[in-house]
Amino acid sequence: MKRILLIGGGRGGSALFDLLHRTAFTRVTGVVDLDKESIGAKKAAEHELPFFTDWRRAAAELKPLDAVIEVTGNPHLLAELKQEFSGQDVTLIPSSVASILFYLIEEKEKLIEEKTEHFSKLELVLNSTHDGMIAIDSDEKITLINSMAEEMSGLRKENVLGRPISKVLPSSELPKVLHTGKTERNKRQAIRKNRTIIATRFPMKQGNRIIGALSVFKDITEIEQMAEEVTNLKSVQTMLEAIIHSSDDAISVVDEEGKGLIINPAYTRLTGLTSEEVLSKPATTDISEGKSMHLQVLKTRKPVRGVRMKVGPKRKDVLVNVAPVIVDGMLKGSVGVIHDVSELETLNSELERAKQIIRTLEAKYTFDDIIGQSEEFHLAIEQAKMAAQTPATILLRGESGTGKELFAHAIHNASDRKYNKFVRVNCAAISESLLESELFGYEEGAFSGARRGGKKGLFEEAHGGTIFLDEIGELSSQTQAKLLRVLQEKEVVRVGSTKTMDIDVRVVAATNVNLEEKMALNEFRSDLYYRLNRMPIQIPPLRQRKQDLAALCNHLLTKLNQDYGRNVEGLTGEALERLSEYDWPGNVRELENILGRAMIHMHYSIHRIGSEHLPALTEGKGITAYDRVPDAGDDTRTLKKQLAAHEKQIIMDTLAKTDGNKTKTAEMLGLSVRSLYYKLDRMEKDS
Repeated sequence: MKRILLIGGGRGGSALFDLLHRTAFTRVTGVVDLDKESIGAKKAAEHELPFFTDWRRAAAELKPLDAVIEVTGNPHLLAELKQEFSGQDVTLIPSSVASILFYLIEEKEKLIEEKTEHFSKLELVLNSTHDGMIAIDSDEKITLINSMAEEMSGLRKENVLGRPISKVLPSSELPKVLHTGKTERNKRQAIRKNRTIIATRFPMKQGNRIIGALSVFKDITEIEQMAEEVTNLKSVQTMLEAIIHSSDDAISVVDEEGKGLIINPAYTRLTGLTSEEVLSKPATTDISEGKSMHLQVLKTRKPVRGVRMKVGPKRKDVLVNVAPVIVDGMLKGSVGVIHDVSELETLNSELERAKQIIRTLEAKYTFDDIIGQSEEFHLAIEQAKMAAQTPATILLRGESGTGKELFAHAIHNASDRKYNKFVRVNCAAISESLLESELFGYEEGAFSGARRGGKKGLFEEAHGGTIFLDEIGELSSQTQAKLLRVLQEKEVVRVGSTKTMDIDVRVVAATNVNLEEKMALNEFRSDLYYRLNRMPIQIPPLRQRKQDLAALCNHLLTKLNQDYGRNVEGLTGEALERLSEYDWPGNVRELENILGRAMIHMHYSIHRIGSEHLPALTEGKGITAYDRVPDAGDDTRTLKKQLAAHEKQIIMDTLAKTDGNKTKTAEMLGLSVRSLYYKLDRMEKDS
């Protein structure tokens, strides 16, 4: 390899540098130039070669050298270089020779650039045509395949160029043309499965010698398909008309001028208008109230959906969807589908009822079912939504009837466990002797009457989902200890077993008692309290958010209408004002009870609850939301029903005295908390 010193870093020196650096038998060992910012200086730095401003120093440091190229054109420098390297085995190339080399290099690069541009344009032309092109040489090897040919044949240029065509496209007829020298025109050929072409093939000659063959072809697959479609057009049109006429949806079609083109029998049944009254008539003919959506769509070329209007002589209330018909960018008309609003409302009511039935199978409610916009209530909802996204244990606190169970349902449905089970447990409603086995399950023979094969506990049933422990404050100390183990270890032990079972359960607990007071009285374990109280949510009572009364009443009336088959639309202002003056110790549950009683005693023709329909309400915090029981002599009910009514009145009056505190109410009446809950549940069902 020849070692070369390049003196001069200008444009010419830079071009020589590129040429010499690319060859395999020369190597530039250094560059000399007085200008440190010259092109040559930068190229030397780029290739990590030494750069000098003094040629003598460069010659001394870079020995031995095979050649020195001077491209500065300085005659004095050339004379010094001749004197310096005289008698040495170093070839000195002056700038006159170097300039010739530089010129030749420029011409070569220009020629290459022109050829490259020519071939690029040629390739662009070949790839822009909609015809496929494939060429072969005299050895039957592929020399050309354009983009359209690639797309039609499924071949790729990089995979087939230079390969025999018989190997990559066996169905090709080009070899035959190559050998016969005869042109073939408009020949049909299957190029691959479900792809048909029509090709013209001709030999390529140089003088009298055949040097290859070229095929130019078009894809006629779509044309053949279109021919078949045209053949079947009449049957398709007949079928389309049959579909439109058999549809239960009312359909109206107009042309681009807005004149009636097609209507179906369902349209006539809905609007009462016949074909003679609509076809070839303006699109406004059928409208009795509202603007024509056909005309709007024809003007804007954009579809409209869900527009209410009245149509036909009977002013039928309908919902209209209209879309433009655009063929090859040309507006040809519009199609309207008309729905009977009364039918939609009936279907919507049935759907809502079905949703409610389905939701009773698991968690019933979502956050959309929680009504209230007061600041405290909104804060509780936001806390619950945030808690739903975490696996933390949640403690819902609030008075009876504030909606703690509603929150528990919503939290489950907003969590990633919503597709798994939601298990509800009222800790106060299950007797102490059964509660442990209900929660944790039992093995066969664990106690008298134990089911053969044992039984899963509610924690096992809720595996992967959520368990809602209502009235958690009523658990005995023994059950509290076992629950603490479940929360800490995430495992349960069935009654009568020593085997632990891992569980994955989100716990949502609720209470209406003061757990801190119970802790002070040693009635509730502090360690369990701190486990449960990791994410406390305080739900405010109804008396603290009376601004939500109107919305709550509307929501509850919807539910009660479905339950009682009524159509009560709302409350009068006077009735709502009466409800606002009451403090609602029974909270939303009591409000629902009051509205239900009012609805039952209303005549079917009345659609709004008035003040006269409401039962007696004691002003202030006291609660006697039920009419006083009449004297026994005037009562025609059985003794059992009269006693039940008296018992109910006593319980409600005592609840009023304790501000709804069920634990204190049970103590005053000499009942267990579980007995009180049982009676309250029975009272609610009998209401």
